[in-house]
Amino acid sequence: QVQLVESGGGLVQAGGSLRLSCAASGRTFSSYAMGWFRQAPGKEREFVAAISRGGGTTYYGDSIEGRFTISRDNAKNTVYLQMISLKPEDTAVYYCAADRDRVTGSRVMKLYDYWGQGTQVTVSS
Repeated sequence: QVQLVESGGGLVQAGGSLRLSCAASGRTFSSYAMGWFRQAPGKEREFVAAISRGGGTTYYGDSIEGRFTISRDNAKNTVYLQMISLKPEDTAVYYCAADRDRVTGSRVMKLYDYWGQGTQVTVSS
């Protein structure tokens, strides 16, 4: 089992940047593909990005439009989400998740096994 703790959220103006971190407990972090999802008020949780176990494969949700970068440091048991050119519509609670079964993770929320508690990102116009 793995526990995930997100950090790095906050309030930022449109056009600004944030870097989210997700720290994982346990010794088997590199055995999990990792994903980021977000949920805005009144909306369904949305896929943002995923990264394979070794970090060699990354992919993103359609709404990201090249503005976000997912990365991981297996030595630090941490996955990151670098966000630039933020827009008000990026406002949401951002969650990281761990997938133990698929090498490259998934866009499908229900396939992830462990979730963090979320971190709020608010982008003002």
